[in-house]
Amino acid sequence: MMTAATAMALHVPQIPGANLLNLLIVDDERAIREVCRELAQSLGFNASVADSAEQAFRTLETQPIDVVLLDLKLPGAGGLQALHALRQKHPEVAVVVVTGYASVQSAVQAMKEGAYDYVTKPFSMEELRLLLERVTAHLKLKSENRTLREKIKSKQGFGSMIGRSPEMEKLYRIVAKAAQSAHPVLIFGESGTGKEMVARAIHYCGALRDKPFIPVDCGSLVPTLIESELFGYVKGAFTGANQSKDGLLALAEGGTVFFDEMGELPLDLQSKLLRAIQEKEIRPVGGTKRLPINVRILAATNRDLEQGVAQGTFRRDLYFRLNVLTLRIPPLRERRQDIPLLAAHFLERTCRDTGREQTLSDEALKAMLAYDWPGNVRELENCLERACALVSGPVIHVNDLPTVIHSAAGTTLMAGERSSRIQPIGELEKTAILNTITQLNGDKLLAAKMLGIGKTTLYRKLKEYAVQI
Repeated sequence: MMTAATAMALHVPQIPGANLLNLLIVDDERAIREVCRELAQSLGFNASVADSAEQAFRTLETQPIDVVLLDLKLPGAGGLQALHALRQKHPEVAVVVVTGYASVQSAVQAMKEGAYDYVTKPFSMEELRLLLERVTAHLKLKSENRTLREKIKSKQGFGSMIGRSPEMEKLYRIVAKAAQSAHPVLIFGESGTGKEMVARAIHYCGALRDKPFIPVDCGSLVPTLIESELFGYVKGAFTGANQSKDGLLALAEGGTVFFDEMGELPLDLQSKLLRAIQEKEIRPVGGTKRLPINVRILAATNRDLEQGVAQGTFRRDLYFRLNVLTLRIPPLRERRQDIPLLAAHFLERTCRDTGREQTLSDEALKAMLAYDWPGNVRELENCLERACALVSGPVIHVNDLPTVIHSAAGTTLMAGERSSRIQPIGELEKTAILNTITQLNGDKLLAAKMLGIGKTTLYRKLKEYAVQI
């Protein structure tokens, strides 16, 4: 059994993050309250006490409390009733219940009522310390997840990524999980989808946000210099090496290295990189000593690496080493709902740089929604920058866009006209409305805008069609 004397006599290392948490100890036995408070304070908590449920609720109303250590054998209403009321009024508070060996069933009931954990009397100082350590980690993770959810629900997207389509919401959730781990991540996506932006979001939303983020474009590195760029070199290693130089892996110490277009890396370098990742050490070119490294690896590719493994152009063992966490960035044609939001973002940025106010006409936006964007977000950005530079007025019309865009929109329309049979106007109207909503992934407000009708009219039409979308 823990006593105040033993708590005071032993040096207890503080729990990281405990100093940010407020702990309330609720027990009618003064000795238990005091010894728990002494231990909690020695662990770094801001600890206060209450001898009854009534006093506890008064404290909860006047002070910010994160954790409650609650004895189930309280006078009056009792601990279980107090727990029920506490969970109703303060659901964000983590509750740890204290019970006797003869009342384990009560502890089980308390867990069903929403208690985080329980400890049985008599308990040791180490038992309570471990329990408080677990609840601290739980609250930290809960806080981080809440922050990430708030970012996901933000107006435009997550980090620097923009989009509110279901495809992007799914991507944000995966990025949020990847940001909380230290495992390698393999990012798949077509050119122009924003693979480096996703890698930066993983880095800057995680624990390494204050450490270096080093991008490596494997496709642009000169083959003869890749090894020295990655691993560094010592003085005299080759002609022109007048002094030693750290490589990119060493410069990223403690942070993240992002290998863009990993599929472009030559086979011999793949082998050396695999060894560096596995052994967490590198040998600079011309050097004899191996240097330890501590970096997280993120890699991206627009190639099918499995096919590369089958064809012998990519090492199987490196592929499996990188492919711990995988995420795929959807191409723009799969998330057309985000095109207006992206367009507005790029126009706003361009207008801020040029000092000119420019907007898209409805016809121009319709053409952009009909186009497949093989170059993805990068092509959309370049398209709008070009249009802003060439247009003389404040409105960008469809003819101000690249020919391939308004030509594709016109071709789509003509193909639809050629393939159509003679249809009643009502049937054409229904087809246009339903196709537009489907194309925009169910965004009815945007569909109404694109169709040139009010949202009330759109909902009335859907009711007439007896369609649930």
